[in-house]
Amino acid sequence: MVNTNSILNILLHQAELSSSYSVHRTTLPSPNPTAPAAAMGKATAPSSPAAPTFNLVGFSNFVRANPRSDRFKVKRFHHIEFWSTDSTNTSRRFSWGLGMPIVAKSDLSTGNVTHASYLLRSGDLRFLFTSPYSPSIAQMENLSHTATASVPTFDHDACRRFSAKHGLAVRAVAIEVDDAEFAFRTSVAHGARPSAEPMVLDGRAVIAEVELYGDVVLRYVSYKNPSDSAESGDSDPDCWFLPKFESVDEASAFPLDYGIRRLDHAVGNVPELGPAVAYVKGFTGFHEFAEFTAEDVGTSESGLNSAVLANNSEMVLLPMNEPVFGTKRKSQIQTYLEHNEGAGVQHLALMSEDIFKTLREMRKRSNIGGFEFMPSPPPTYYKNLKNRVGDVLSDEQIQQCEELGILVDKDDQGTLLQIFTKPVGDRPTIFIEIIQRVGCMMKDEAGKEFQKGGCGGFGKGNFSELFKSIEEYEKTLEAKRPAEAASA
Repeated sequence: MVNTNSILNILLHQAELSSSYSVHRTTLPSPNPTAPAAAMGKATAPSSPAAPTFNLVGFSNFVRANPRSDRFKVKRFHHIEFWSTDSTNTSRRFSWGLGMPIVAKSDLSTGNVTHASYLLRSGDLRFLFTSPYSPSIAQMENLSHTATASVPTFDHDACRRFSAKHGLAVRAVAIEVDDAEFAFRTSVAHGARPSAEPMVLDGRAVIAEVELYGDVVLRYVSYKNPSDSAESGDSDPDCWFLPKFESVDEASAFPLDYGIRRLDHAVGNVPELGPAVAYVKGFTGFHEFAEFTAEDVGTSESGLNSAVLANNSEMVLLPMNEPVFGTKRKSQIQTYLEHNEGAGVQHLALMSEDIFKTLREMRKRSNIGGFEFMPSPPPTYYKNLKNRVGDVLSDEQIQQCEELGILVDKDDQGTLLQIFTKPVGDRPTIFIEIIQRVGCMMKDEAGKEFQKGGCGGFGKGNFSELFKSIEEYEKTLEAKRPAEAASA
């Protein structure tokens, strides 16, 4: 039986920690953990300038500042691409589970004999699912592997190795930039390891890729015509997404919309935080938005260290985590690294305009092709919620949070509502976070209202709750293993 008072005490303790933190620096023993270029058959960049150093100082000692230091203009997240062995069924599962219609495709029916790609979209959020066809098809038709490809950076052998190594996982975190070629050249000049040289698609779009961490790439996307980027009423994805994609007939599509609107942040797990953060910070110019040590966000059983990088607008947020050692249980970050066979995207935080609506729809489908959620916190968590977050939420809203298992936290600027799914694939690796941010409304130069990026933080006060949920989930798995395997 779970001791709810003990859990609550831990939660309150995490929210009220003093500023005297000691930082546990750790290294995960792993053979060449950050060498995707060799693993994926890509060319490796020559030796590059040394990246800047990075040292954690802890949540209370961290001073937030925005030096607006981007090395190239970053607009927003553009899309997330998953590589899998079956994009047809995987895309349909995500479509049904998240309320994201399949809006475009590039497959055999569109003349693509290289791979099948299906695009899901809800608001500004785009998920792309890609899997390989047999390479012999292109060979029989005497075509190069990119002749009909909608994403010319796709590679048959790399995709198969990727899926065998990682299971269902994110291959590319794509961001829209002013000039993809400039972003690529600038990144490489500042230490980025190149993955794919800039390519012009149909004279309208440009894509390029550099290594991010593990086998994940950071993909740059830009448009020759600014109106394509703005998606000004054009219904043809060949224009507003990427060339060679054709729209899916909306009349035949099931009407899906659970209120999810954009990607808030994409979180990566890495063996060692310092080098990974210094590497990405060095070639992008992104600044540190927040950081947490094991004392900030851990539990008595396991923990992590974490840092968040952000672009100038602070709307592209790239948190990264590392495991800590010496705790009672193995850190979930290390468990991820072992099952994922290296660094990768741990979770994707999806912003909802109405988290209550989103969760009601998602929970209806949890056991019929959707996504399951981590166990809810104990009732005492919600009884003490007003003491933690004030009057931001009404009693009725707090009751809905308890009913749906939503966690609530705040920082000095706003409030965060969040909930986490269980891992979305066979392995205990990648999962989804659904969030809503409350507050931090501002106006731009044109007078248009917008919400400041990262409003409400990242749930520091809820990390212990997430950890306990994951720990309980892992314990149920361990309990079902043979005794000799569990003790190995």
